[in-house]
Amino acid sequence: MTETSKIGAQSHAPSHPSSSTPHPSSPGPAAPTAAAATITIDDFAKVDLRIAKILKAEHVEGADKLLKLTLDLGTEQRTVFAGIKSAYDPANLEGRLTVMVANLAARKMKFGLSQGMILAASGDVPGIYLLSADSGARPGMKVK
Repeated sequence: MTETSKIGAQSHAPSHPSSSTPHPSSPGPAAPTAAAATITIDDFAKVDLRIAKILKAEHVEGADKLLKLTLDLGTEQRTVFAGIKSAYDPANLEGRLTVMVANLAARKMKFGLSQGMILAASGDVPGIYLLSADSGARPGMKVK
């Protein structure tokens, strides 16, 4: 998970305008990390992954790691706080498609209510990398 999930912010990602644009500080291939504990298909089916469009991204006053994101899920909008500030410029996130956990319980944070989590990759090497959807995907689509 991303830095955001570690701090309870429920979303995370880097700052480049196109899903095909490489991360500005890509160090190259990351070393593989050990897999987490095995879950069943029934456990996985409980997670509702959806395509979300980032409508607005902004700095959070007083937060060192968080960005406040307004996400379009097709039928509703959600606010998510993501620990991706070190990797992304808010202006470069607006309009991007990403993947979010739509059925994660909302969490009251110091800066407001976070209503989900965006997905990003991170590892043993520096960097946070927002997951993106291919063109053609639309907000609200279920990720299967």
